[in-house]
Amino acid sequence: MRQRHSFHLDRTGHSVTVNVRSGWITETEVLVDGKEVAFHRVHGHGVYPLVLAAQLPEEPPRPLAVRLERTGAPERPLSCTLEFGADVQPMAERTGH
Repeated sequence: MRQRHSFHLDRTGHSVTVNVRSGWITETEVLVDGKEVAFHRVHGHGVYPLVLAAQLPEEPPRPLAVRLERTGAPERPLSCTLEFGADVQPMAERTGH
């Protein structure tokens, strides 16, 4: 059975969303302002921690990274943080998708 997780955070005037679809193949995408800026696909349930690098669409572009980790808790199996320079913020998981 496929599992879906979605995390979101508004940061510096930009919308950052991370979507994870896991099952036989696990796909992870990072969206900034609704546009895909990073993508990862692997067979199986994924290897964690997983860090995906991206950039904010500014001049000059500003780098960011998202880090996904297993929590070990059945009700919330993944956690996601946004790394923006030295600033690290947890991303809230969206429910009802």
